Amino acid sequence: MTEELIIAGFGGQGVLSMGKILAYSGVMAGQEVTWFPSYGPEMRGGTANVTVILSDKRISSPIINEFDTAIILNQQSMDKFEKMVKPGGTLLYDPNGITRNPERTDINLFKIDGTKIAADLGNVKIFNMVVLGAYLKAKPVVNIDSVEKGLQQSLPARHHKLIPLNLAAVQKGYELLESVTTL
Repeated sequence: MTEELIIAGFGGQGVLSMGKILAYSGVMAGQEVTWFPSYGPEMRGGTANVTVILSDKRISSPIINEFDTAIILNQQSMDKFEKMVKPGGTLLYDPNGITRNPERTDINLFKIDGTKIAADLGNVKIFNMVVLGAYLKAKPVVNIDSVEKGLQQSLPARHHKLIPLNLAAVQKGYELLESVTTL
C-alpha cells in the first residue's frame, strides 16, 4: 500500500499540522513516511500545501507530480491541484471558500463542511482535525490509535490536554463525510 497525498489551503488552516499529524500517525503505525511542506512567504493567509506519502515499502522520493488523494481547502488550491489527482483517485474538499466545485468525473469526490462542524463543536481551531477524520473515512490509511499517538508526538506536551478535543473532531469528521461521487 502506498498513498501519495497533497493537502492544500491557506496558511492558518492547519494544513501543515494536519500533514504532520498524519505523517506521525503513519510512523506510529510502522509505515514508511515522507512529509514535504511548501508555503509562500506570506504564511498566514497565503497558500500552503504539504505532500505526505505513506507506504509499507521504502519511499524513493518525496517529490511527486500526481496524487492518489488531494485534500483541498481553498479555491486557489482547487484550481492548481484538481488536475493533478490520478484517474480513479480521490479529492476531498471543504466547500467553504470554494467558488467552483470540482469538475473531474474520473475521480472519487468527497466533501466535508469542516468549518461549520468545527464551529458547532465550539472551536474553529480543530477544523483541520475534522477534515482529517473525513479523509480517514474515505481512505483508512491509519487507525484512530495511530492518530492519537501521532497527536502525542506532534503536539508539544503543554497542548496534550487538547488531544481529546482533537480526537473528538477526527471522529466527527469521520461520521459526517459526504460522498459527492464515487467511481
